[in-house]
Amino acid sequence: MKLVFLGTGGSYPTPHRNVPCTALKYEGEVLLFDCGEGSQRQLMRSSLSFMQVSKIFITHFHGDHFLGIPGLVQSMNMNDREDRLDIYGPEGTVSLLKDLLSKGYFGAGFPIHLTELKPQARLDLDDYQISTFQTDHDVPSFGYSFKERDKKGRFDRKKALELGVPEGPLFSRIHDGEPVEVDGKIIHPEQIVGPPRRGKKIVYTGDTRPSQNTIEASNRANVLIHDSTLDSSMSDRAMERGHSSTVMAADLARKVGVERLFLTHISPRYTDGKELEDEAREVFEESTVPDDLFEIEL
Repeated sequence: MKLVFLGTGGSYPTPHRNVPCTALKYEGEVLLFDCGEGSQRQLMRSSLSFMQVSKIFITHFHGDHFLGIPGLVQSMNMNDREDRLDIYGPEGTVSLLKDLLSKGYFGAGFPIHLTELKPQARLDLDDYQISTFQTDHDVPSFGYSFKERDKKGRFDRKKALELGVPEGPLFSRIHDGEPVEVDGKIIHPEQIVGPPRRGKKIVYTGDTRPSQNTIEASNRANVLIHDSTLDSSMSDRAMERGHSSTVMAADLARKVGVERLFLTHISPRYTDGKELEDEAREVFEESTVPDDLFEIEL
């Protein structure tokens, strides 16, 4: 599982940061959270393949969060994509994107499935769940929570052999939770297999003021990716415009107890994120202002 920050700025692109787009590579697919203009080029500059993008999750319809979709779809088409692309977003997603993707002498040569979600929706998608939560922005908007399903406990091979369980099919059966008989003795899974391992949880807010909904959605999160448009001296202005400052985001992360905080949607007024990162770390030490194309294995 890998996070790649393709665009960490907000409002409009600058020479230092592109507009919002965060990629999560999980198993064989890539999920995008927001897709601002230029996201396809950022993908090409990254370690990811844009052809592996299977799903796009849009938080709201300010241009810096969705205008990269037409170009990305066209590039996929020109590279002979056949696999379906799923795009999710708030109310209005279907009509807006149908219209947007029909402009010009262009049509996608592969299926695109558009789905409108409501706050507090939950999608069960193979080995993970995606949940939405209402955020506090100046237009209808919500964030997303990615939750990997819990995994089996670790199998203690040495212990299994000590108990007389031979390598082979019995290893698989007991790892799947089935007691097995060996030389007249019943060996139970809890003798060999550890407790289930909690799946990773990643929360992406999009644009928002600090809110109770974000606090609740971020409970037990390994990673929180939070709006941090302005520095702490401009907290009032951030709030007026439906955003958060560094200290606001860091304080929320500290209260919730997340493991890592990544601060994104950085205003174009900043050319260097170090000052923002430093003041956030005074409140919550595990705060990072990632540069574009920064990636981390989880």
